[in-house]
Amino acid sequence: MHVVNLAFEAGAFDAALMRSGTSSLVWHSARELAARGHRVSVVTPAHGRADHLRSVHGATDVEYHDSYVLPLSLDPAVWPGFPAETGVPLRTTALRMERDGVELYFLSNDLLDRLPDTFYPDESAEGADLSYFKTLAFQADGVRFVRAFLGAGADVVQAYEPVHHYVVPAALRADPGCPVVSTVATNMPVDLKVYRPQVEAVLRLLGAEADLDRCTDVPLAEDDLPGRVMRDHLASVRASRRAGPGDVCVYALTVDQADAVDFMVEGQAETYTTFDGTPFEAYFRRLAVSRVIRENAHKFFVGGCAMSESWFARDPAAVDRRAVLASLGLDPDLPTFYHAARYSVEHKGQLELMRAVDEVLTAGGAANFLLRFSLGTAARPHEGSGDAFFSEIAARHPGRIHLDWRMVDEDTLFRHAAASDFCVFPGKYEQDTFLIAQGEAMACGAVPIATGQEVTRHFGQSFDPREPEATGFAVPRSFRTDDEVLRAALVRRLEEAISLFHGDRSEYRRLSGNARARASRFTWARSGALREAAFLRLVEHGELARSVPVPLLIARGWYDRLDDAARAADRDLLVRTAVATGAADVLLREAPDDAALLREAFRHAYDRARFDDCAALAHHLGDEDLAATVRERLAVRRGPGSWTAEYRFPLAERVEMFLPGADGHLALVAERADHVFRATFPGPYQDTPLVLLLTLPYGRSAWDTVSAARVTPL
Repeated sequence: MHVVNLAFEAGAFDAALMRSGTSSLVWHSARELAARGHRVSVVTPAHGRADHLRSVHGATDVEYHDSYVLPLSLDPAVWPGFPAETGVPLRTTALRMERDGVELYFLSNDLLDRLPDTFYPDESAEGADLSYFKTLAFQADGVRFVRAFLGAGADVVQAYEPVHHYVVPAALRADPGCPVVSTVATNMPVDLKVYRPQVEAVLRLLGAEADLDRCTDVPLAEDDLPGRVMRDHLASVRASRRAGPGDVCVYALTVDQADAVDFMVEGQAETYTTFDGTPFEAYFRRLAVSRVIRENAHKFFVGGCAMSESWFARDPAAVDRRAVLASLGLDPDLPTFYHAARYSVEHKGQLELMRAVDEVLTAGGAANFLLRFSLGTAARPHEGSGDAFFSEIAARHPGRIHLDWRMVDEDTLFRHAAASDFCVFPGKYEQDTFLIAQGEAMACGAVPIATGQEVTRHFGQSFDPREPEATGFAVPRSFRTDDEVLRAALVRRLEEAISLFHGDRSEYRRLSGNARARASRFTWARSGALREAAFLRLVEHGELARSVPVPLLIARGWYDRLDDAARAADRDLLVRTAVATGAADVLLREAPDDAALLREAFRHAYDRARFDDCAALAHHLGDEDLAATVRERLAVRRGPGSWTAEYRFPLAERVEMFLPGADGHLALVAERADHVFRATFPGPYQDTPLVLLLTLPYGRSAWDTVSAARVTPL
């Protein structure tokens, strides 16, 4: 089998050519398939590093010369001062090298060779600099190179990251006998969109077609208050992005046209399919991409991810912990907490982490913090940003915090991880996927303190670390900038970990052993076997599967895709799942006369803040007390110049209130007193419904839209 990889970055064999974790995924996956006897060809940009590739790795020129004009259709609202239609003449050449049985082809032209330091265009380039289209140029060049140079012998094309290959599946679908696998390496916003005329122009260039109407959203109605509030808020917290009318959803187009979609872990596949329990869930159901996913879910599989073999080959016990910590100015007699991630203050929860570290140390916590914030693809943070703030915190605690901003080699990373006792990874927004750095630290025995997010549940951190299989401590999921709930949870967990380390060494050793054992499961051999099996099935049968198994449809709440035969065959599972999630419509059809079951479902619906389901169940049961519990959750106290909303829901940990208006939305975080959340709004009360975002236990989220049950004077 000949597998062709298209990847915007693939140089993990050389730290000088690596800018993100995706590079490691591409390289190690390719090596593993090659080791299994398959021909593997990787196609990637040279990123202006041709001289380095020649001098260090012996790359040589190949007989490939391709000249064409990349058509650009520029949205005037985004690109003022630029022509609406233009083109960039490109002449593409290629270098070839072979390493560990993998063929690597590096493409060069005027666009692909730009940004030799960062590789990736910065978001600020959009609307200002045509280097922004470097990734689009790679899509066109990659397709043209595969067709002209590799296409005759290719059995499968594996393309990494939908945002870097959304036209590729449609373009190569026109070439018979070459299925395309889309690998989702990172969790970009699932509704990320691109300018439709630009997509159409590149598809025409490549002689391809696609039904783009399936990948565009219907505009929100003017009177859709919840929809407009959700859209605007989610854009502010990186869960969604605003786009122009008719723009094409990148992920929807990729999923619709690809033959298979490959994920890193089960939690990522599930989250990116349903967004269950996140602030994005309700809005996601309204989008075209949600429908496209449901219709194409039979294409999905988990190919896996892992740490490198060289990491597992090292012995943490051989690292002189005392010497490493002393060399960093830290106290070897104290527990050491390790964090290693690219500098991404919001995504990685680094602001909350640093504030928690500051609070713990200020309160007298006896611990070291070894914190690495690699700059990755970004320029060094400017003065006054997180760099200066983090350094200010470190300066307040000399000998307790070691900050390092450098990109370093694996030897250094291993020594630091092996010298640490705990690792801290408070990722936010469910944007992590496999999270290699956490796995590496756990493989050295570091006990994790990490977000209890679905996408990284494979590492086993738990809200109850006493569980037999627990590897460490979970903190709640976070979907908010500068999250006070997350900061406070980190403080509690850091203090628990310090107490555990000093006071219960046997329990610490149990968790450390669990962490090491859990990390050891994730090998490239395991991942390679999974992808090999999926690729071979595509080659032999042309598809992974024809339908989604009924239990999976039920688990994901896709009850509308169940026919009568499926409902009858799996009725027990259907009812159990509906009760556990509080799905009133299913239960009122399947078990309308089972009052005990419906009351249990009410409790679960209430726990999940599914108030419409609660109301339906209470009405069916004829239980006025249950109905009042739901109906009377919002009251208003009206004054002469302002009014106060009082929202009662005992399970909420935070309530954000949004008052929709013609010129935007007034958003307030309610103050909590016992089980009542209060916020005061200016002006006269207009009997306008409030839209609320609730933070529930363990970081679950839910939206509520409600009018006041009663209005009283202040």
